[in-house]
This record gives sequence, C-alpha cells and structure tokens, in this order.
Amino acid sequence: MQKSLHIDPPKCTGCLQCEMACSFENYGVFNISKSRIKVFEFHDSGRKIPYTCTQCDEAWCLHACPVEAIQLDARTGAKVVMEAICVGCKVCTIACPFGTVNYVADIGKVQKCDLCGGQPACAEACPTGAITYIDADWTGLDRMRQWADKLGNQASA
Repeated sequence: MQKSLHIDPPKCTGCLQCEMACSFENYGVFNISKSRIKVFEFHDSGRKIPYTCTQCDEAWCLHACPVEAIQLDARTGAKVVMEAICVGCKVCTIACPFGTVNYVADIGKVQKCDLCGGQPACAEACPTGAITYIDADWTGLDRMRQWADKLGNQASA
C-alpha cells in the first residue's frame, strides 16, 4: 500500500519546522519561502494548519500540463515535477484547486511536494506529530473539508 501525508491540525503549534525541513531538503537552505509545505493561520480562530499537495487521485495538475512535466512516481504515488521538462507555463498552478503547485521565479519553473522520494522531511521534522506519513489510499478535498468543519473554519452558506 502506498503512503500519504496525514495532517492532524489540532497538533500543529505553528512552529514552522516542517517548512524549514522542506526548504533544506529541497534547496539546502533554511528559508520558509522556498518550502513546498506551508502553515496557514486562521486569524479568527488562531489555529494553524499545515498544507501541501495531497497527491490527488484526479491530479488536475498532471493532466493540465501541456508538456507532461508532471509525472507519477509509481513507487511513492507522488505527482512529481520533472524540472528538466517544465517550461514554466503555470497551467498546472491554475489547474490545482488547492493552490499547492507554485511558480518559482528564480528558476522559471513550478514546484510542488514530491514526498521527498518516500521520506518526507516535513513529517520527520514535526515535533508534535501534526504531520505523519501513513498508509493510505489518498488525501484530498473531502479530508480538507472535514478538517475545516472540525475547526469551524468553513464559510457559512
């Protein structure tokens, strides 16, 4: 069974260790602006929630890419940006409904979580267990909505 990141929002303290670990793993620097995971703060409630690519089954980013620069890693299930192929058109950033594919102006390419090849640095660095790497089919919109409902952060209809 493949694994996926599991986020347990009530355990997040907003320490940003996940962001630091991600930037160091991917760029060799401690710089949260280079992180592929972000900690979002709900200002009204003061709660903090890490979020990153959920490696959707639908993979809108993968299907939207006109040059097939986003490819499935069969071992981890991650949808990985192949930097050598990416032309920086940003179509995938528009296709992602969660906003977790980001354009990096420094390199003229996009970036997204690639699960660190099966050993996510964010999960290893999280001191509270808010981010874990567990056996799962996938995480996606339904899980995000459940978290928002639990936290009282859904917009009222």
